[in-house]
Amino acid sequence: MTTRDRLLACFVALLWGANFLAIHVGLEHFPPLFMAALRFAVIAVPTVLLVPRPQVRLRWLLGFGIGFGTVQFVFLFIAMDIGMPTGLASLVLQASAPFTVLLGALLLRERLAPRQGMGIAIAVVGLAAIAVSRAQVAAVLPVLLTLLGALGWAFGNLASRLAAAPNPLHLTLWMSVVPPVPLLLMSWVWEGPAAGWDALRAAVTPEGLPGVAAIGYTAVLATVVGSGIWVWLMRRYPAGVVAPYSLLVPVVGIALAAGVLGERPSAVELVAAAVIVGGVLLGTPRPAPVAVAPRVSS
Repeated sequence: MTTRDRLLACFVALLWGANFLAIHVGLEHFPPLFMAALRFAVIAVPTVLLVPRPQVRLRWLLGFGIGFGTVQFVFLFIAMDIGMPTGLASLVLQASAPFTVLLGALLLRERLAPRQGMGIAIAVVGLAAIAVSRAQVAAVLPVLLTLLGALGWAFGNLASRLAAAPNPLHLTLWMSVVPPVPLLLMSWVWEGPAAGWDALRAAVTPEGLPGVAAIGYTAVLATVVGSGIWVWLMRRYPAGVVAPYSLLVPVVGIALAAGVLGERPSAVELVAAAVIVGGVLLGTPRPAPVAVAPRVSS
């Protein structure tokens, strides 16, 4: 990866790490699944009206929308609704990175260099250390549901790569057309038919403005900007090169939670976060040096 693309991947990690703060605020105003549906619906409506459909195979567009947009958030928000702590969710969800690398190797026959494998293994050790240090705050079922969400994200990563969209932003926008209907149906079943609409009515009051701002952040910055850059990077590089950068998301999330919410990570978590950063840097191939032709003296 070039230095610019590394910085873009880190920028996405920053947006997605802050996204969990927005989710924390939004869940104080909206039911979880209804909030997820609303996040994509506010993008889907103008997309259908104004943005041409990307010239990709329909199966990859649906696969991206179902994996990344639907499966990920069905399991993630149900897990958070039944007790998965927000910080731990931001950590466990990053299992999507090794899932993506593994699926890329198995399904796309992408080669994994020893350096990449070592870096990813080091980063996963850091994730495991943080998970063990927080294991006492979550039951097993929410963790398993979040892992299923991470697997959905991984399949969405592969679908976005196989789509090879000429315009990654158009693919990201049209991906958002897929999740609203299944998420709304899940909300109707899980949360009740009136819960979401009651929350919408409360959102137009001054007390509801933070929830509206949270929806705006998750929709525009996390989904359109963050996912758009991510899809562009996945199109340029193998999945195993890009996916490890998502392991930086919980590092960002823990740091922001400490500064904004007053959460204090333990010494184990701080050391593990440093290990994750080192593993990602080690596992990302450096750009090949550009050969410079020797000057010929006249």
